[in-house]
Amino acid sequence: MSARFEGRQAIVTGGGSGIGAAVCRLFAAEGAAVTVLDRNADAAAEVAEAVGGRAAVVDVRDPEAVTTAVREAAEAMGGLTDLVNNAGLGTAKPLLDYTDKEWALLIGVNLTGTFHGIRAAAPIMLEGGRGSIVNNSSLTGIRPTRGEGPYSAAKAGVLALTANAALELAPAVRVNAVAPGMIQSPLTQIIVDNDEWRAAAESGTPAGRIGTSEEVAEVIAFLASDAASYVTGQTIVVDGGSVLPSLQSDSLLRAISASGFGLG
Repeated sequence: MSARFEGRQAIVTGGGSGIGAAVCRLFAAEGAAVTVLDRNADAAAEVAEAVGGRAAVVDVRDPEAVTTAVREAAEAMGGLTDLVNNAGLGTAKPLLDYTDKEWALLIGVNLTGTFHGIRAAAPIMLEGGRGSIVNNSSLTGIRPTRGEGPYSAAKAGVLALTANAALELAPAVRVNAVAPGMIQSPLTQIIVDNDEWRAAAESGTPAGRIGTSEEVAEVIAFLASDAASYVTGQTIVVDGGSVLPSLQSDSLLRAISASGFGLG
């Protein structure tokens, strides 16, 4: 195992499970001091213990709590070089059925929470002269997904926020994003456990399978590492190619190809 993050200090929001936990494990294995922020105290503590890091219970919608947690983590770790804004929450139902409370919750966690993390961490990074922020967006922020209106809107906002932060925090702090597709995690377990739904998800992905949290963590680690020192304001889609075909064009071209139709 390499030590890409030796001497660095990382905070991961939503680090108690799924992609966040995978990021914590990978960063710690490669030398970083890690602080796990999560609203689930037991989950945060479990991951922190496993990686030899710290844990704090935080609701990312609470700006004061985020600012305090980030400042205390930086003081305890002796600095702050990396922030992974991973905390997220999703659900699915028809757009017109969402209540104001549900809309506020989804926007608050997925978009406003990301802003709170950036605003708390960036001044510390700027003072230290370097930093990397990686935001977890979603494929649904690039391509609409039926039933995920507020989530899609929030994740699209994360992409715009990433680009804007990259512009304003340069050159000392790089800001990038990942946009995962269907990834096995607590958020998607209901799909993974349903044979019919899982088969549909897999058949719509050129890679032919659902991705893992560890695969997304590897991309996040690349963006945070010195190997990506000239990369900022970018989004990497991690989806096994599922963004490529549309249902209409893919099925049409399959039929045309099977018929032997040609231009000559």
